Amino acid sequence: MAKPSKRIPTDGGAPLTHNPFGALSAAGLPAGPEAAPAAATPAPPKQRGRVEIRRQTAHRGGKTVTVVSGFVGIALAEKEELARRLQKSCGVGGTVKDGQIELHGDQREAVVRMLTEAGFRPVLAGG
Repeated sequence: MAKPSKRIPTDGGAPLTHNPFGALSAAGLPAGPEAAPAAATPAPPKQRGRVEIRRQTAHRGGKTVTVVSGFVGIALAEKEELARRLQKSCGVGGTVKDGQIELHGDQREAVVRMLTEAGFRPVLAGG
């Protein structure tokens, strides 16, 4: 006695006769979004001055620290907020000391990118 075949036919079978979306229409639906007017070119960020980015290891027990200095006309509260954003984007710790932002590790590339977006003109100083 032979077992019944449980094979699924692959010849394509009968075409589908029922379209589940056939009865839908756009009547009574709100209009779709209109084309947005062309946005004006955003103004370039205000240039906020030159800042220096250094990598230091001296007097830190061999640990590397990225130091951002040379801020002109920026209050301490704004430096602390900028330091928090830099720490969060780099995923490291840090502090604001003597008017400078210090971040743990060599984070120079990420700091350059973030400060450029914030309107500063970062310069890699030192070695």
